[in-house]
Amino acid sequence: QVQLVQDGGGLAPTGGSLSLSCVASGRNFRYYDMGWFRQVPGKQRELVARISSRNDTHYDPSVNGRFTISRDSAKNSVFLQMDSLKPEDTAVYYCAIHVDLRLGRVSDIDYWGQGTQVTVSA
Repeated sequence: QVQLVQDGGGLAPTGGSLSLSCVASGRNFRYYDMGWFRQVPGKQRELVARISSRNDTHYDPSVNGRFTISRDSAKNSVFLQMDSLKPEDTAVYYCAIHVDLRLGRVSDIDYWGQGTQVTVSA
């Protein structure tokens, strides 16, 4: 059974930093894209960062230059370093796995993490 277990997140002031991690178990995702989505109440879940099996990265413009996604394929893990945080980054963050995340569609996602709250105080 596949499981994605997230860790990290929490509360940070504006301009602060937080990090997220996600470890997958149950199968090898070396050749899959991995990514991070976020969701605020009343809005759709959106892709903020993705990383391919070749470590090509892509960021939503709202986080580009502030967030860094990385992965350790040997450990089936993906990470998100969030710097220069803003109140609008407040959301529940989800790690996600799909063979190709370039379209960033929620309906495509094969596996989700459990979600982690990130709150940025003004």
